[in-house]
Amino acid sequence: MASEHRLDLLKTLGDNTRYAIYLELARSPRPLATAEVAEFLDLHPNTVRPHLERMRDVGLLEARPDSRGAVGRPQKMYSLASDAPSLGLEPPVFPMLARMLMELAVDAGVEAEPAAEAGRQQGRRLAHRSSGPDRPCVQAAIGMLDELGFDPAAVDGDGATTVAFGHCPFADLAQSNPDLVCSLHRGLLEGFVDEVGGAQVVDFHDLADRAPCQVGLVSD
Repeated sequence: MASEHRLDLLKTLGDNTRYAIYLELARSPRPLATAEVAEFLDLHPNTVRPHLERMRDVGLLEARPDSRGAVGRPQKMYSLASDAPSLGLEPPVFPMLARMLMELAVDAGVEAEPAAEAGRQQGRRLAHRSSGPDRPCVQAAIGMLDELGFDPAAVDGDGATTVAFGHCPFADLAQSNPDLVCSLHRGLLEGFVDEVGGAQVVDFHDLADRAPCQVGLVSD
């Protein structure tokens, strides 16, 4: 079902007009009305409106009524759905916010273990949202890492599964703050497998150890 849903999303974005609309919304730091999207793309609102609704129907977009108190029928404000693919075009305020929060954590003297615990809490939340609940824990963890953009490659041997990360979406922050960022990642995995049940994180090798970073998982 997850693969079919992803295919539906890709088919929806295969239309040039919908793809252009999606990029505008991905770049925008706030929700946009139909008329605003139409103006940015030099299109008529009647052309844009059905495309927006199609993307909303498949789960790419969210729509809410405009709360700015305009006269007449409330218009819809569109934004990317929380679990929609960002295509690497998320609003620039998000990376900026991440950097500011990381600097705040460093200035506050946050150590590795509290960071790992924050990661565990998020990992537990991801476990409840993970598709395919009947999958073995190790496979579910690999799927979660893939969805987050870590490009995992798994090798089985000696009773454990070693998962190497071909890409790190946290790389920019990890280079300057490896203790905190890699601890967040380790905690994320630990919380996920603990909540799913059936496996343990036995090794976590981050930037300080080797490239690529990797983790060892052992099924219970």
